[in-house]
Amino acid sequence: MTFELSDDLKMLKEQVRRFIDREVIPVEREASDGFDILPDYRAKFEAKTKELGYWFVELPEEKGGLGLGLIARVLLWEEMGRTIAGPPRKQSIFGPEVSPILFNLTPEQQEDYLFPVMRGEKTTCFALSEPDAGGDPGNIRTSAVRDGDDYVINGYKIFITGAQSADFAQVMAVTDPVKGRKGGISTFLVDMDTPGLTIAREQQTMMGDRPCELSFENVRVPAKNLIGAEGRGFALAQDWINQGRIRHGARAIGVIERSLEMAVTQARQRKTFGKPLSERQAVQWKLVDSYLDLKALRLMVYDTALRYDAGADVRHDAYIVKMQGDRMAFEAMDRCMQIHGGSGLTTDLPIEKFWRDQRSMMITEGPEEILRGSLAQKILQDYAQ
Repeated sequence: MTFELSDDLKMLKEQVRRFIDREVIPVEREASDGFDILPDYRAKFEAKTKELGYWFVELPEEKGGLGLGLIARVLLWEEMGRTIAGPPRKQSIFGPEVSPILFNLTPEQQEDYLFPVMRGEKTTCFALSEPDAGGDPGNIRTSAVRDGDDYVINGYKIFITGAQSADFAQVMAVTDPVKGRKGGISTFLVDMDTPGLTIAREQQTMMGDRPCELSFENVRVPAKNLIGAEGRGFALAQDWINQGRIRHGARAIGVIERSLEMAVTQARQRKTFGKPLSERQAVQWKLVDSYLDLKALRLMVYDTALRYDAGADVRHDAYIVKMQGDRMAFEAMDRCMQIHGGSGLTTDLPIEKFWRDQRSMMITEGPEEILRGSLAQKILQDYAQ
C-alpha cells in the first residue's frame, strides 16, 4: 500500500503551503484578534484562495463546489495547521464552512439555508453538546415534541461555537426517548431569532474560542425545518463528527511541522557554553521524537482519509487520529517551547499560542478518556476468542 498523492493533490498542497508561508505566517499575529481573523485580512486571504481555485473544496459539484474528497481537505487543514492566524477549529479561509448535514436538505431548505451560507449571506452553528452530554452525544436531553405543524423544543446546549454570530443553528434534539441514539434523535434548522431561543451565556476559552450556552424554552419550529427523516439526526451528525476528529489529526500534522521548523532554527542559532543547541544530544532527541510522531501521524491520517473517500467505516480510526494527533502535537510544541527557553513563553513568538490551542484541542470534540472507552469496547469485541 502506498500513500502517494495524485499530481493534482500535490499541486494543491504545494500551492497552499507557499501561500501560507509567504502571505499568512508573516502576519499571523496581527491578522487575528485571538478569536478570529480580522475582516481586512480575511478578505485578503479569501481572495487568494479563490485565485488559487480552492474555494468550497468539500461541496459536491452539483452544489457549486469542487467535489474533492476528504484527503484534499486533510491537506488544506494540514497546511492551515502551520499558522495561528485562523481559528484552530475551523477551515476558515477556503469558503464558508458548510457541514455535510446541510447536504441533506430539501430543495426548499437549500434555498432558505444552504445557498445563503454559500453566498456568505448567512452563518450557522451546530448545537449538540449539553451539560450531561458533552463527550457522549447520544445522551442529550433537549427534546422536540411534535405539535401539529410544528415541533416544540425545550432544553439547554453548551459550548456552541459561533452561536453569537449565527443566523441559524443546526439543533439536535430527542424526538423519541425510547429509541435514543438509535433512531430517537433528530436535527432541526432553527433560526436564532426564534422566540424562546436565547444565548444564556458566552464564555472565553484559553484558545481564544468564545462558545455560548443556548436556552430553548418552548421554541416552536416548523416541521418543514426537520433535516432528513425523523430519528436520523444522530446518523447525520456522526459523519460530521468523524470528519471533525480527522481534522484534528490533519491540523496536528501542521502543528508538528511548524514546531520542528521553529525548533531547528533555534537549535542552530542558539549557543550555550560555546556550542549550538543543535550539537547537544538532549536537544537532538527532542527533535527526533517530534519527527517520529510527524511521520507516524501523517501515515495514520492519510490512510484514514483515503479509506473514508473509498467508502469505508472509519469511525474508530477517527478516534485514533484525533487522540494521537492532539497529544503528539501538544508534546511537539511543548518540546519546541523548551528548546526556546524563556523566549518561547513570550507573545513575540507563536509558540505559546500553539501550546494553548493544542492543549484545548485535546478536550474538544471528544476527550481522550471517552474515545479510549469506545476503542476498548471494539478491541474486546474484535479480539475475543
